[in-house]
Parts: sequence; C-alpha cells; structure tokens
Amino acid sequence: MEFETIIGLEVHAQLLTRSKMFCGCSAAYQTAEPNTHVCPVCLGLPGALPVINREAVAYTIMAGLSLGCSIPSYSKFDRKNYMYPDLMKGYQISQYDLPLCVNGVFEFPTANGTGRVGIRRVHLEEDTARLVHRASNGRSYSLVDANRSGVPLIEIVTEPDLRSPEEARSFLVALRQVLRYLGVSTGNMEEGAFRCDANISQRSTDGTVVGPKVEIKNMNSFRAVERALHYEIERQRAALRNGETLVQETRGWLDDQGITVSQRTKEFAEDYRYFPEPDLPPLYLTEEDVAGIRARMPELPAARRARFAAQYGLSESDAALLTEERAVADYFESVVDGNQALARDAANWITGEIFALMRDQDLAIDEINVSPQQLRRLITLVTDGTITMRSAKEVLAAVHETGRDPDAIVEERGLAQVSDAAQLAEVVKTVLAENPAAVADYRKGKKAAIGFLLGQVMRHMRGTANPAVARQLLEQALEDEG
Repeated sequence: MEFETIIGLEVHAQLLTRSKMFCGCSAAYQTAEPNTHVCPVCLGLPGALPVINREAVAYTIMAGLSLGCSIPSYSKFDRKNYMYPDLMKGYQISQYDLPLCVNGVFEFPTANGTGRVGIRRVHLEEDTARLVHRASNGRSYSLVDANRSGVPLIEIVTEPDLRSPEEARSFLVALRQVLRYLGVSTGNMEEGAFRCDANISQRSTDGTVVGPKVEIKNMNSFRAVERALHYEIERQRAALRNGETLVQETRGWLDDQGITVSQRTKEFAEDYRYFPEPDLPPLYLTEEDVAGIRARMPELPAARRARFAAQYGLSESDAALLTEERAVADYFESVVDGNQALARDAANWITGEIFALMRDQDLAIDEINVSPQQLRRLITLVTDGTITMRSAKEVLAAVHETGRDPDAIVEERGLAQVSDAAQLAEVVKTVLAENPAAVADYRKGKKAAIGFLLGQVMRHMRGTANPAVARQLLEQALEDEG
C-alpha cells in the first residue's frame, strides 16, 4: 500500500516588544534573575486586570500581512483553560474563533522550486512561565521562573498542505526569515523564541485508508523537525500496513534517541473550555489602522531577492545570500549607494571576505568594524589600480582591527600598487636568478611555471606589484633569455 504524507504546522514566535502582553513588565526575560520581571498581572494574582499591548497587536498584523492574510475588522481575546504548573492563572489569554489574521497563502523557496502553503490563522496570546528541572539526592523536582509568563506570543497555524519533512523545513526557514525581516521576532529556536509543533498523518493514495492526526512536540531546531517527521512517517506507515490501530495523540520528540514517544491523547478545542476574556474589550480595526501598520513594513525577502537580481544584475545564488538577513542586505545597499557599477564587486567582497571574517570571528554583520563607506572606498582603491587585491585583503583586516580609513592604512604601510617598469624589472631579474628550476620548466614548455614566478615577484613586493605589468616583464625576460 502506498501512502501520501499530510503535514500541518503550528508555529509559536515570541514578539520583540519591550513589555509583556498584558502588563508593563519587561519582556527581556532571557538574562534576568528568576522571578524578577513579574507583577500581579503576569503572576495571575486575584483582582489584577490585563491591558492590551498595542505594539504586539501591530506586530501580529504585520506578520499576518506578510503571510497574505486578511485582517478582520473585529477580533477578540479568549480564555483557554488548562491546568499546567507553568500556567500562572490556570488559563491562558489567547484567541479562539475570532483571531487577528486569517486565510493567508505563503510561497517559499524549496529545493524543487517554490512551495505554497495556506495559512489558516495568526493569533496573539501570552507565553507561559518556564519550568527549570533539577535533581538532588537522587530525587528530581521542578522550579517555576515566571519571567517569561505574559511575554507576547503569536501562533501561526498552517493548512495541512505540506507533503514532506524537507518541505516543512523549507517553510520554517522562510517563515523565520520573514519574521526577522519584519523585526517582530528574533526567531531564535535555541532560546525558545521560535517553536514548532507538527501535525502529521498518512492517507493511502487510493483514499481507502486515512490515518489519525498525530501532533509532535519538543522540536528545538530545523533539523529536529525534519528528523522527527521522517521518523513519524515510517512509524505510522508501518503500523497501517500491519493493520495496527493508530490513535490521535500528542507525541514528544527525543532528539538523542531519534524517536517520538507518546505523551497524552490529543486534546480537542472543547477540552479547553474557551470563552471570551471578560477583562479585555474586543478589538476593532479600521482600514486606516491596517494601512498604517502596512506602511511600517519593510521590503520582504522574496521581493528584495528578486529586486537584487534584476536591479544589480546579480546571480540568483548571490541575491539569495545577500538577502538572507535584512542587516546584510541593508549593508550591501549602503556599500553600493546607488552606484550600479559597484554592485558586482560589492557582492563579491561581502559574500567572500566579509562573510569569511564573520565566520572566523563568529560575528554578525553589525559587529564588523568596517563601515559601508570604508568598504566602498576599499573597492574603489582596487578598481582604480591604487592597490592590488592581495593588499586590499590586508587593508580590510587592518580596518576591522583599528577602525581607521583604508587610505591611511595604505599610506602608512606602503601598500600602493607599483607599476613602474624599471623598478619591477629589477625584481624580475632577482626572481629569475633565484628560481632556475622554474625558469627551466617554462622554457621546456611548462607555461604554468610563470604563475609560480609571478607569485615570487608579488612576495618580493609584498603584494604591491601590478600583476599585469609584472607578468609582461616576466614573459619578456624569459623569451629574451631563451
């Protein structure tokens, strides 16, 4: 029996607001001492009244618009009731039947072209507290840190349109990129700012067998999502082929073992006893409200990628590299500064030397101590023949280390390119005398030997020799002596 995989995702993303969703406490909980960013509202104390965070609403609508969603004019908050130790009030303020964003469509790049997934809803809620698990004297216990309680959180629910783990991973990568471009979330999975649950089922290609939906939790990386889905596909298909009974349930992913394990039978909406939040008014949004929020949105990754290819004549791969992070794309455009002729060289420098510097020192683009203006000047020094490419790399490293301008470093270190034929002829003479074996190889027809000899000239000149002039002098000297 052949099967088709059906996947839908539920993605939670923390919003980058300064304060929490329903109170004025700081939302920067990651580095704070436990239970220091708390108040009666986020602790769920009796009589405390929530107040809606306006910026969180705007961020949610921005996310919805970027996913092609419609923004209803009327929305409301609801109470979602369940009893977990990390839920301070015994219920969560969320949204149920009237969310902020609905009925979207999102296209994203995949290995096979372009994927397309429906977005059922994007709704706004509050995050829970955090449990810290400890062990002492052979016994385990858990502590509650309420700093995270009340942090604004959006949930993005897709339609069951995904058909493979690889497609699900591609969607998550693209979604995270969009949220980071918007500046509404860090998208950091390691810190829990971007979390994913997956719903997966199987149906036979002839439609005679439809397996129940299983939810997978506890996946904290893109790789974990892909691995968990692959495992669950094989587990479900084997059970269905063997005539075993599958149940609708929630399963947890154990990354170290590479398996999913049953956690509980799947809850349904009625289990949460939703009802409208009585302490918060409904939200009414006008077309002007939505237009104002839309005007705050930056150019999104797909549009910017296409524009870079068209406007600057970049390859699709370079355009994708430069637009992967908004800060890198901004840096590139600041370097070019409207000069189309610089675009190709700027792209090469950023994807080559700048990215290498970032990798070697584990830095983000905004931590590189080379301003766009300094990089633009360095590129100009190479293109106008003032310095060689080899010297330029030395200058780049010096600019990053010192913050000084390229011209000052070139002058101080004597890195200006030497094109004087008389000066270079003396160096060529010395190099030929020092390397008789390479000279002999060249005269035997091994023309590639001139590359070695040119390298020796550059070494003698500390990379300042004009390569074209040096090569011409080498060829002339070798032919004359031959």
